Amino acid sequence: MSQEPTLLFLHGVGDGNRDRAWLTGLEAALSRLGYPGINPERILTPRYAHALRDSDESFPLPKINVKQPAREKVRQNRRDFERRTAALEFRLGRHDHGRGWGGAELVVNGAANLPGFAQVRKYLGDADVRAQVLRLILSKVPAAGRIVIVGHSLGSVIAADLIQRLPKELEVVGMVTIGSPLASGRFNVDKLRENMQEPPTNLAWWANFWNVLDPVAAHRGLSSVYNWMLDFRIATGFNNHVHDAESYLSHDAVAEAVGFGLFGSKSKEIVLAERGLDIPLDASELTALVALRYAHLLKERLDGEQGIRFAGALRQVQAAVVDEIRQRNREAARPLPSEIARLAFDASDSNANVPAPLPSRHIAKEDAVTLLTVLASENVIRPFDINVDRGKWLGAMQELTSEMGLSSQYGTHVFEAAREAQDVLSGALVIDWKKWGALGAGAVALVVATGGLALAAAPGVVGAAVITSALAGFGPGGMIGGLLTAGTLVGAGGGGIAFSLASPGTSAETVEAVIQRRLAAAILRQRQKLEPDYTLWSILTSNEITVRREYERLDEFSDDSSQALKELKKKLETIGRALKYLSESGLEPKLVEDLAEDAEDLAESRDTAARQPSPLN
Repeated sequence: MSQEPTLLFLHGVGDGNRDRAWLTGLEAALSRLGYPGINPERILTPRYAHALRDSDESFPLPKINVKQPAREKVRQNRRDFERRTAALEFRLGRHDHGRGWGGAELVVNGAANLPGFAQVRKYLGDADVRAQVLRLILSKVPAAGRIVIVGHSLGSVIAADLIQRLPKELEVVGMVTIGSPLASGRFNVDKLRENMQEPPTNLAWWANFWNVLDPVAAHRGLSSVYNWMLDFRIATGFNNHVHDAESYLSHDAVAEAVGFGLFGSKSKEIVLAERGLDIPLDASELTALVALRYAHLLKERLDGEQGIRFAGALRQVQAAVVDEIRQRNREAARPLPSEIARLAFDASDSNANVPAPLPSRHIAKEDAVTLLTVLASENVIRPFDINVDRGKWLGAMQELTSEMGLSSQYGTHVFEAAREAQDVLSGALVIDWKKWGALGAGAVALVVATGGLALAAAPGVVGAAVITSALAGFGPGGMIGGLLTAGTLVGAGGGGIAFSLASPGTSAETVEAVIQRRLAAAILRQRQKLEPDYTLWSILTSNEITVRREYERLDEFSDDSSQALKELKKKLETIGRALKYLSESGLEPKLVEDLAEDAEDLAESRDTAARQPSPLN
């Protein structure tokens, strides 16, 4: 049997598009997109207008052949469905369900009562008519093989009603609905919503397209009802045919979905051909590359259900990272480095292999402090959140630092520094890793609230010269932007950070998170016997003065229960603990007289050594 899918078109009210204008528009759009023509022998267009008028006899509804997945298989079925849906979303763009508009439900329900919509009322209210229509369609479809369903208007309702009644051996490789009223409660025929709380096991993916000017679509998609499918908002222009099947199927996005279902991915050759150039990585690219390598090293340590979920999340993150860098570089007229290009894969093919980054290059100990402190504290598979045993993260970090020529002990020190920093500031006996990695939104808010002032000069891998353009290219919320934002807050110069942390708009929790990371970096430098960086001391002392002055000003007149006072007190406690630790650990900058005393001690020791007899005499 041929593996080429069959296209099943289910029409809305009327005679079933006898002139096949929908197919003419679809084929023209497919040709524009580079897809081949559809084999006429693989197109099914059952006409059921006559069956919607009335029924001469009583028919039982066709039985449901495709049950909802068993309870123990629900998660696996949803995960597989989401993997295929993510591939389609990567191809078509971001899901957009819309917000609807006031009175939309009344408009759709009212339209169903108009004379021209008698067929709709028959299908929704007459069980014999509904059974007759479903039986007619089922008599036309093959008993096995692969099929793509396109449902327009009432046809989308019929498609959703039909899918679980299809033959067990018939695989639905994709379903596209257009101009659908399914979001309206009036179209919840025979508790269709309740029966489809999970994706049917015979359905690969479902994409719905709604036109902003189409009253039948109620100015919103269907995912408010079927939350596991994809919605895409399109615009086909203002005319009298906004609801027509031809208007929808002539649109490139709709045709792309249909073409993808019928022919699969057409971008494999493009992805393989993009080799990139052998040019040095900039700071953003290097940060992303090392983060992905770290994530892949962790993936190899996971197994079972958690390993499957992590691999699925990493797949989407890597595809997004490569795409973001490609777009950023294209806008900047910068070639794509070969090390990034080799990480590309066809994300619209849910079975495509995800290439792992090559072992990380050598980075100097000094430059690695900020980068590795950030990697240990940030979520490198953002926006996904998977709670992995920290021992496995440590193992991945040790392997990463070994690859980088820093030794596995460097990786151990990264985590020990993080543990000690949190213990210093919170007094916790056991480190709360979730709290350690909770900077996220607070860091973004800090950057936005200060107009980027927090991103002052940052030494090392993540420098001020690249931060402004990096955040403009990636935004502070994504994986790359999040790492760069956190890196700047860890390595930035004192002035901007000091002002930002003292700002009343910066929460005590964010202050603690930033100071924790900077303290961890200072501890790491000390353990690795690197030259101390006294910037943190400067930041803390200037903040202490500002925050204490604000506390004294408010304390004089405010209630004891004042939330503002509580926030200021927490900030002062955090700053005080950090300063105490730095002082006791020899990380406090020395005063001028101390430096002079050290110089005298050094000179005296040299004189003493000079007066000692030589061991060779």
